[in-house]
Amino acid sequence: MRMRCRTCSLLLSALLLSLTACQKEADASTAYADLELGKSFTDLKAKISVVTYRTDLIDDDPNVRDLHDYTSEFNAMYPGIEVMYEGITDYDVDMSTRLNSGDWDVCSIPGSTPRAEFSNYFDPLFELEEYQDKYEFVDAQVYEGTVYGIPVAGNAQGIVYNKKVFADAGITDVPKTPDDFLAALEKIRANTDAIPLYTNYAARWTMGAWDYYCFGAATGDPDYHKDVIPFEKDPFSQREDHTGPYEVYSVLYQAVSRGLIEDDPYNTNWEMCKARLNNGEIGCMVLGSWAVPQMQQAGDHAEDIGYMPFPLTVNGVQYACAGGDYAYAINTRSTDEEKLAARLYIKFMIEQSNFAYDQGGIPIVKGQGYPNVFADFQDTVLIKDTTISEGETDWYDLVNKASGINLETDPDHVMRIVDAAYTGSESFEDIINDWNAAWTKGQQDVSAPVK
Repeated sequence: MRMRCRTCSLLLSALLLSLTACQKEADASTAYADLELGKSFTDLKAKISVVTYRTDLIDDDPNVRDLHDYTSEFNAMYPGIEVMYEGITDYDVDMSTRLNSGDWDVCSIPGSTPRAEFSNYFDPLFELEEYQDKYEFVDAQVYEGTVYGIPVAGNAQGIVYNKKVFADAGITDVPKTPDDFLAALEKIRANTDAIPLYTNYAARWTMGAWDYYCFGAATGDPDYHKDVIPFEKDPFSQREDHTGPYEVYSVLYQAVSRGLIEDDPYNTNWEMCKARLNNGEIGCMVLGSWAVPQMQQAGDHAEDIGYMPFPLTVNGVQYACAGGDYAYAINTRSTDEEKLAARLYIKFMIEQSNFAYDQGGIPIVKGQGYPNVFADFQDTVLIKDTTISEGETDWYDLVNKASGINLETDPDHVMRIVDAAYTGSESFEDIINDWNAAWTKGQQDVSAPVK
């Protein structure tokens, strides 16, 4: 009898272990869409490491709503999930070298990661068709119909500025053209003690912001980014209608050559510039809308911080590019429990945290309104650059890399503009001619059909 009971006990234990294993497997494979925040897997225990480019949001500053505050709200629903943060300043470069490692569970997909390689690093989240009607900007990090990354917020590209400095300088209307903008900077220099335009040159990564204005915002064409410039002959040349990339980069060259920037761009300070813009020592900076809350929180004059569209007009209309910020992704090497915890964390940040509103961004969930930071965009058409269709060759990516210019992924070409204008070593036309030649060679190297 004892033997029989012992046998039954062993069989029961084996059955329980089997059921537990099956449950864990089911838990790990639960679809993103099936997760109900605050209801699904509330007893899950896991520890996840989140690598972030938002170094400003991990200091646990009691005066700033940061990532730790969001985690506290998340832990109210999921007390067994521990979230640890690591910040990286030169994010795209450093994170690209770490993708193959297992020392992270959630990261933001570096911009230089080829989509064909997503499955080597990231766990699939869901199929595009499941969420393209529910989420904004969810089609950017997709390969063969599968979404590998979700942005936590969207950005509109413009210029963060101090409204009081502009008013004190006698500027009554937000500039709408390059000439208007440069004239406004001249007024700031003449009538105030503020630096008209702060380049943030020394931070390096901040200079990359200029690239984002030379596509839809500079042309009014959502197809320009992916389906026009890859095949365009000499795309950086000046146009008769004063639109296109030339006008964007010319603004920077002119501002530097006219002395409308800081005295020494090689010694700018990213962290200190936030307080300086807040207290009126700086007139404006070219950055995405994500920067607005940082400038507002950097001092006692949050009400003075505004955000304006980039000063370009196409056929009488101003456009501003809107797109997703860096996209959250999950390490394909993480354990099943870590992947599940990561899915819950990402879904919380997108759907319940209010992160987009707090950080001056566009909410990812469709139907939610825009925050007040976009008050100066009322007469501006927000435009989303078209992504390439499923199965099509990403000619832009191929030509861009082959050219060596590396728009959006390496700011060296933008920094060259500052160097040239500041030292007088190159004319703007010299740079433009060089870029056009490099783009032509890139087109030839990848056999792109030039139209």
